[in-house]
Parts: sequence; C-alpha cells; structure tokens
Amino acid sequence: MLSRTADHLFWMSRYTERAENTARMLDVNYQTSLLPQSAAVAEVGWQGMLSISELMPAYTAKHGEIRPHRVMEFMVRDEENPSSIVSCLRAARENARAVRGSLTTEAWETQNQTWLEVKRMLAADDFERDPAQFFEWVKFRSHLSRGVTVGTMLMDEALHFMRLGTFLERADNTARLVDVKFHAVQSDFFGVASEKDQEYDFYHWSAILRSVSGFEIYRKVYRDVIKPERVADLLILRPDMPRSLHASMNEVVSNLEWVANDQSAETRRRAGRLRAELQYGSIDEILANGLHAFLTQFLDRVNDLGGRISRDFLIPSGLPIA
Repeated sequence: MLSRTADHLFWMSRYTERAENTARMLDVNYQTSLLPQSAAVAEVGWQGMLSISELMPAYTAKHGEIRPHRVMEFMVRDEENPSSIVSCLRAARENARAVRGSLTTEAWETQNQTWLEVKRMLAADDFERDPAQFFEWVKFRSHLSRGVTVGTMLMDEALHFMRLGTFLERADNTARLVDVKFHAVQSDFFGVASEKDQEYDFYHWSAILRSVSGFEIYRKVYRDVIKPERVADLLILRPDMPRSLHASMNEVVSNLEWVANDQSAETRRRAGRLRAELQYGSIDEILANGLHAFLTQFLDRVNDLGGRISRDFLIPSGLPIA
C-alpha cells in the first residue's frame, strides 16, 4: 500500500475517534456540572479538561477566564481549534475524500454525511439547545463509522491501518480522561466519611463510567458500589473492557503484526512491551506508585508509538519527519 494512502486512512480513523472522545469528555463534564457543587470545584473540572487536552494556552489566549459555555463552544464549534469536534470531523472527511477509491461506498458516505449533518446541526443551534443530545449524536456517528468499516471493508492493510489509528487514539484519550477525572475529585481518593461526599462520589464516578459506556459493565464485573480504585482497574487493566488501555493496546499490537515490514521491529517491540505491562500489571501497584505518573508515562509512550508508526509506514521514503 502507498504510504500516503495509509496515512490518510490512519488519520481519518484517528480524527473520527478523537471527535467521539472529545464528545465523551465534554459530556462527562457537562453531566457532573449539573451536580450540586461549588463554582470553584466546577471550574477545576473544566480547567482539567483543557489542561489534559493541552489546550489551556490556546483557550486562555482567546477567551480568558474559564466559563463552561465558552469551553464547550471552544471544544465543539471553534474551527481554529484543531481538536474541536467540528475540526476533527472535517479532517476525517477530508482524509476520507483523499482516498475515496480505497473506501467502500458505505464507508465514504458515512464520513461525508456526518460532516454535512454536523454543519447543519451547528448552524441550527442544535448543540446549544441540548448539548447532551448533540454529544450522543457525535458518539453514534463514530460507532456507525466503525461498524460500516468493519462490515464492508476488505480485511486487508487498509482496514488494519484504520484500526491502528482508531485504537491508538482511543488509548491516548482514555488515559487522558482517567487522569483528568481522578484529579478533579476534591475529596479523599478512597472515599470520605460524610454521607454528602459519598453521594457526590457515586454520581461523579457514575458519570465517568457512563462517559466511556462502562456503567453497566462495571455493575456486571464488580457487582458492588462504585469505588475509584475499581474504576481505575476497569479503565486501565481489564482486557475485556472495550475502551480500556489494555484492550486498546491489544488491538494496536494485533494490527501492527498484520502490517509489519522490515523496519517496524522496534515499533512492534515497544508496543508489545507496553501491552505486556498492562497484561501483567496490578492496580494496587499502579496506585501505590502514583496513578498520574503512570498515565503520564503511558501517554508519552503512546505518543512515541504514533511517531514510530508514521516513520515506519506512513511517511514516503526520503521525506524527513517533522
């Protein structure tokens, strides 16, 4: 496969997944902002989301003080923000258009229709009227894109590069979501004595689980009250949780094996090592050594993998890596 074609397919999937995960992060912040809490606590949540997305400087330069409606506007419809939902969906559509011949008609029409529909919805102010419904729509369109791709595409290198983009982006975003939401909790990490704080904790962790479609899964797996350490275990180490770091890295390693070439051995080794650490890791050990430190290192290693995949497969030979 031509490296430029692989590059467009890889980034089409990454941008689609990024739009979904941005919607998920905004949705959990929007839902938790409806809970009884002080303005300072609410601001920490919005600030944390911008920080973990590395968008705080860009936001403050444009909007100054943190206001929920401004943050959502910035993360949804601001076309100057490359990580906004509208920017991601536009980039996904443009990458799909560049490799129209490598996609099935259904896969292309799904991407194109998503872009046309989001423009119509934003022009009609559908987002302002019901943010939660808009976020659900973005998630649904991402689900549809993945389903159409798997259901209609030939199982060749094109599909594997698309899957690589999807799960590398998912690993990155799940790690960011876990990091920012655990740091947003103002009470003691493992619960507090007062009934009011315990009630807040329940709704806080419930919202986080729902943001990754994990609430029902948590109930099925643990059959217990929601505890922070178990939420972390579910989203980091469980291989059967679709959006966990472990499940995402399983897919990255598997698809790397399918597209392996003569220069990708080191990339595959690093991906395999990271997957092995999740496979044999312990949540107690991770918490003892520091969850934030673990997630920061994980994000660095995922970013390194992304750069190596670009070098090994996506950049035409002879061109320098930026």
